[in-house]
Amino acid sequence: MIKPHCVLSLAVLAALPGAALAQDTATALDQVLVTATRTPVALENSLSPAQVIDRAEIERSQALSLPQLLSGRAGINLTNSGGLGKQTSLFLRGTNSSHTVVLLDGVRINTADMGLAALQDLPLAQIERVEIVRGPQSSLYGADAIGGVVQIFTRRNQGSFAPHLTLGGGSNGLRQASGGIGGGTERGWFGADIAYQHTDGINACRGDALTFAGCGADEPDRDGYRNLSGSLRGGYQFTPQWAVEGSMLRADGENHYDGYYNYSETRQQVLAGSVRYTPSQQLRVSANVGRSDNTSDNYGPVPGKDSAQTHRDSASLQADIGLAEGQLLTAGIDWTDDHLDGSSTAYLRDSRDNTGVFVQYQAQFGAHQVQASVRNDDNQDYGNHTTGALAWGMAVGAGWRVTASHGTAFKAPTFSDLYDPFSGTPGLDPETARSTNLGVSRQGQGWRWGLDVYETRIDDLITFDSSTWRMTQVEKARIRGAELTGSTQLAGIDVAAQFSWTDPRNRTGGSSQYDNALARRAQQTARLDLDRAFGDLRVGLTGTAAGKRYDDQANTVRLAGYGLLDLRVEYALTRDWSVLARAANVFDRRYETAAWYNQPGREYQLSVRYQPR
Repeated sequence: MIKPHCVLSLAVLAALPGAALAQDTATALDQVLVTATRTPVALENSLSPAQVIDRAEIERSQALSLPQLLSGRAGINLTNSGGLGKQTSLFLRGTNSSHTVVLLDGVRINTADMGLAALQDLPLAQIERVEIVRGPQSSLYGADAIGGVVQIFTRRNQGSFAPHLTLGGGSNGLRQASGGIGGGTERGWFGADIAYQHTDGINACRGDALTFAGCGADEPDRDGYRNLSGSLRGGYQFTPQWAVEGSMLRADGENHYDGYYNYSETRQQVLAGSVRYTPSQQLRVSANVGRSDNTSDNYGPVPGKDSAQTHRDSASLQADIGLAEGQLLTAGIDWTDDHLDGSSTAYLRDSRDNTGVFVQYQAQFGAHQVQASVRNDDNQDYGNHTTGALAWGMAVGAGWRVTASHGTAFKAPTFSDLYDPFSGTPGLDPETARSTNLGVSRQGQGWRWGLDVYETRIDDLITFDSSTWRMTQVEKARIRGAELTGSTQLAGIDVAAQFSWTDPRNRTGGSSQYDNALARRAQQTARLDLDRAFGDLRVGLTGTAAGKRYDDQANTVRLAGYGLLDLRVEYALTRDWSVLARAANVFDRRYETAAWYNQPGREYQLSVRYQPR
């Protein structure tokens, strides 16, 4: 059962009138989405369920981290191992945490060894926009995009060169600062930022050393976290035909834990560059290169350290060709090369590459819209895999729109799945998936609502078996779900609401776990954002909720549902200076998203921001 605070959030969502629901969060209806097609399209015209979180919404939320910003959004389940900066996993539409491709300025940042993205280490102060595309995207992005794609864009700069600065602090010894400078002209732009975040943390794990439960240790101390990041980016339009752009982000972290490893030092670095050639309105060619590096030095009770380093080099070439009015053909080639260093070289394999070739057709014929794509990936270890997708949409008048899509996807086992000395299982097969989505939406002046229902079937799903501590392969899994999302303005209040229902099941015939729920996915999640401006004063609240979930494949460890309420206030002292305050988890709810790992109780934060308008 969902707990009272969760019921409250869902009740508010359900009470919204028909005109108060929408396809995505309360954002401008003319937002542009790039990730769903690898070309710019209006968000409202996307045939894939999608959402854009822009810089204004990031600042308005006063979230401390990217996982906090994403919490409760349509299709998203999150688990966290002990508070700010601790390991966070994202499950999109009930698929595995390694089934979502995460891009930073177009560069894939899922680690080469485990296939996860360190979302907890990506500072919000460096982020301009987040795009979330739900549903299979392997026909455009290759392996891993079974659940969808999350793309993060670092900050962009326009207008006169000007500095910005934010200083703040709060509960559990939180102190943070960020600042930078940037600007641009019609021909070029440049920006640089630095951000610092430090917390004394909470007791991350309530483990039991005697039974080796949780983190396997009983260490009731604070587990702090520190992150220092910097970014550089810029671009220049040499001629109307030629333009270049580049960016760099580096985030260094220090983390304290409970368990065998008590302390780690991490580094995440991403380099991205692109050249665009646009000889005419009918042709655009872009070349992109990138590198993603992830390093983790872990320290335990024995002197010395365990070091893991992964590197991914990537390159792509893409051409967008206008065939006729309302018709666009996109073709391209992607290449990636993964390497492991450090202690990971104990694996039987420490490198592999992948080459993918894709083509996509988009067209608008009156009220009808179509999108078709196909891709072949040649993986060094697993050979060729072909995936495809077909989508259709139709505007039926009076603001109504219906969509339908079907796509296939695959994922190659990671190095860790195969070769980790403690949990790896050599011989695992690639996972394959197929998914169907049906959607209906309606929009009017200042409001939108939408409903998407889907089913995903996965063969050879790779999971962790907590009883054997080894990776195993579920023969079949079936995920069904629905997402109801909306936005409007009522009595001057900006309202954005999202509700998701997900039913991920083991469907392996003859298995003792047949029809069990897949681990760590809550069946229901919800989010409600309310914001109201009173002159120089803005107040808001965010309510998030999640139903029960199971922490293991056998469904013997049940985690209760929960509901959380955050309150925030922002006051403009002058045109450029603002003071901000936030109270998180106001009702001091005690809950867990991963068994034995604590979550923060009630917290407060206060900050001041300088940003020229």
